[in-house]
Amino acid sequence: MFLDGQLLPSAGDDVPVHDRWTGAELGRVPRDGPAEVDTAVSAVAGRRRPMPIDERVSVLTGAATALQARAGEFAQLITAESGVCVRETTREVGRAVANLRVAAAEAERLRGESIPVPGAARLAVTVPEPVGVVAGITPFNRPLNQVVVKAAPAIAAGCALVLKPSERTPLTALAFAELLTGAGYPKEMLALLTGDPARVGGALARHPAVDMVTFTGSVATGRAVAAAAAGKKLLLELGGNDPLLVLPDADLDLAARLAADGAYATAGQSCRGVKRIIVWAGVADQFVERLVGLSRARRYGDPRRPETEVGPLIDEAAAELVQRRVASAISAGALLCSGGDRDGALVAPTVLDRVPPGAELVREETFGPVAPVLRVGGLDEAVEVANGTAYGLQAGVVTNDSAAFWQLAARLRVGAVNLLEGPQFDSPHIPFGGVKASGLGREGIRYAIREMSTTKTVTVPYGWPV
Repeated sequence: MFLDGQLLPSAGDDVPVHDRWTGAELGRVPRDGPAEVDTAVSAVAGRRRPMPIDERVSVLTGAATALQARAGEFAQLITAESGVCVRETTREVGRAVANLRVAAAEAERLRGESIPVPGAARLAVTVPEPVGVVAGITPFNRPLNQVVVKAAPAIAAGCALVLKPSERTPLTALAFAELLTGAGYPKEMLALLTGDPARVGGALARHPAVDMVTFTGSVATGRAVAAAAAGKKLLLELGGNDPLLVLPDADLDLAARLAADGAYATAGQSCRGVKRIIVWAGVADQFVERLVGLSRARRYGDPRRPETEVGPLIDEAAAELVQRRVASAISAGALLCSGGDRDGALVAPTVLDRVPPGAELVREETFGPVAPVLRVGGLDEAVEVANGTAYGLQAGVVTNDSAAFWQLAARLRVGAVNLLEGPQFDSPHIPFGGVKASGLGREGIRYAIREMSTTKTVTVPYGWPV
């Protein structure tokens, strides 16, 4: 594990980490278990100390500067262990730097309030305090930024951290942990565990010295984590099945671009990516023609090549699942318009038209470069289809019809609705999270800091010196 600012040797039971394109072994990390969880959490919980605001700001600013200076190195590492194209991992590093800088700014804005208490002749003063030890459990698809969006607000709030990255992509997280301590984050306040989620995740979530668990991953695993963490604060981001709605008056070139960008970024392995394209039937033919053209132009293959836009999935099993779901949708009546091929873990950018709303491909969260088009007859049917899954993360709407947009914004059961943007839109300045099975609580730096803080109230007689 990573503890006390250094990598500790394993007991010999290691997990290999492979290059997702070449298959070469990149390194090995310890297969930690409950004993290592107890060692790490107990050490962090027992030695954490208060961090003054200026120290938090210094750590976050220093980490941002150091990460920016090593952007190329981190981008290559992310590409190697995740298979995501280097052009995307370069942007991921930029997003992580931005999150760190925003967290530093928000740390300086931490405020309580004073409240005159009616009828009691007393003044109440509220003070934000760190929740304590935060356990962050992250998935494989964005090995750096998924860690940063948990670590940065925790540091800004003054918390201690125990991180558990995906066993498939742990090397980036380990490199970032070293960077954090190098930037001045107290080494006694940070630990990082590696290995199988079944051995580590549950033990970490239920550990009595953990005060809060923030988790990103599947619904099934998230529910297991929530059960293990019963009684603790929770922040859960459990995925999405996000729609892009294309209305009759839409700019179809814009809509097709948003659809392709959202469906194929990160090879479709993004919770906020475009998973369903709900198109009014009157413009569907023209829209699909444009989308197919963009899909066929996408370059896929070796993720290290600067021109590649779609790399391999995280492993061949994931690609096989996507292929099975595509085949099942075609059997149910969908039309294959483009792509559909698979070579190992590499899936060609794919377009399907006339996908039935009940197909598993669009009913469940499908992590793959697939753009499924569902045709609807009007606004009511579009809302019914959009709301017809267990998820409710984000949505995008392409229209210039103000009345129609505001109807959709009110009726869609999601955490965010983006006009003239896809569901993939994000910013560190705004809340991020969903409803229904998509999760609990809100990320986004300022909102996550609130989640990772508690409010202490102090009351004194009115007029008492403060």
